[in-house]
Amino acid sequence: MQDTEIEKSKQHILIEIIDYTSNSVTSKTIIEKTTGSVNILAFDSRKILPETVSAFDVFILIIEGDAEIIIDKYSNPLKTGEGIIVPAHTSHLIKANKRFKMISTVIKSGYEEIIL
Repeated sequence: MQDTEIEKSKQHILIEIIDYTSNSVTSKTIIEKTTGSVNILAFDSRKILPETVSAFDVFILIIEGDAEIIIDKYSNPLKTGEGIIVPAHTSHLIKANKRFKMISTVIKSGYEEIIL
């Protein structure tokens, strides 16, 4: 479940604005606009964000721990400080082999054309 945006014009230590929840994936909105969003997520061990397809590119940055991002059935192990862009209209899932935190950024501009 997502909360309202974090406070603007204030410094934040990103890994401290969200806590792990036992047996769960927790999400908090950093900023949400019609043109895109930035969210922070905390994954408990062995949790999976189910396979999905986004209409937009998604940039994922690991800010604590290690994650496995599976894009079109290809595994991409990432550790703290590493990021990856999940291409629009591509199947992907996010897997926690152990606890980790990540930033997810979606930019919606540039996709004004309808893809058939």
